[in-house]
This record gives sequence, C-alpha cells and structure tokens, in this order.
Amino acid sequence: MWDARYGEPGYAYGTEPNDWLAAQVNEIPAGRVLSLADGEGRNGVFLATRGYDVTSVDSSPVGLAKAERLAASRNVRITTVVADLAQFEIAAGAWQGIVSIFVHLPRDLRRAVYTAAVQGLAPGGVFILEAYRPEQLRHGTGGPRSAALLPTLAELRAELDGLEFLHAAEVERSLHEGTHHDGLSAVVQIAARKPR
Repeated sequence: MWDARYGEPGYAYGTEPNDWLAAQVNEIPAGRVLSLADGEGRNGVFLATRGYDVTSVDSSPVGLAKAERLAASRNVRITTVVADLAQFEIAAGAWQGIVSIFVHLPRDLRRAVYTAAVQGLAPGGVFILEAYRPEQLRHGTGGPRSAALLPTLAELRAELDGLEFLHAAEVERSLHEGTHHDGLSAVVQIAARKPR
C-alpha cells in the first residue's frame, strides 16, 4: 500500500514538516535523530535542515527514494534505512531524538517499538510524537480506519514509561498536510525527555 501511495505524483503528505514537530524541535539536543516511518521524508529532511544527523526508517523504498530527493533539493543529507519497524533494531542509548509522527501500529508492535525507543534515547534525549487517537474515526480526515491502530494518551504514557513528559495532551486541531491529512482532527501530542 505504501509503495503505491508514495508512487503517486507529488508528495502524499506535502514537503513541509509536521507543525507539532516544528514547534517542539528546539527541545531535541544536538546530535543524532531517528525518524520512525518517515515515508517521503518531510520530517527527516526538516530535521536535517536544523543540523541534526538524521536516520529515516521506513518500509517503503519508494517513499525513501523521494525522501533522498527532497533532501538533495534542500542541500542536506539523511541516512535512509528500508525496514519494517517489527524488525528494525533501535540501538540503546544511541539517539538524542526519536520522532514518531502519525505512525500507527498494532498495539503489541507499538508497545515494543516505543519501549525500544525509550531505551534508544541517550540521557537527555527527547521523544516527539503526534498521532491520531480513536476519536479521529468520527472525523474521517486522515489516518487508519481501525480503532486498534489509534492510541490513547493513557496507552502512550504506559508505553513510554521511563520518560519525563514535557507535554502530553489529547487535542482537536485542523491539519493540512497534503491530500491525506486534511481537516479537523483528533490527535494526541507528546514531547518527553529521557532523564539524565
């Protein structure tokens, strides 16, 4: 599905970063940042333009090829890794930042990935997330059509145990990110830090 979506003309979610990430980016210490399920690279490339050493991981080689082209057009470099998050190993203590923007995984896999992300952050490292939550099904303006893939804040707090939450909220806001995230949306937003 993702190769087909990313194979369409243009960029499915636009070329500008998610605005929650853009608002929180200064919380991330200088260094290495891992962007999970980075697709066509809008968020990873943005982070690279801010001076971070970015690794973008995604299961779609089509999406990551577009990410590399976007990076080149902005005169930055990112490292791309084609991998399913079920198999991707997040190295412990290796990252100053880990970013999860609209990554919707089955509950057990999400728990495993976010547990690994907590371990993957270096002391002082920051985790930034925005995702649709179950109430999004009422809006139909983007995201999965299965509540099982939509986390609640309570679930995410448990899955990110070990981090200090700088911001954690369930909000409704208007999104305009390409053709697939457009309109009033029910989201959960998190910025959290690994204790030093």
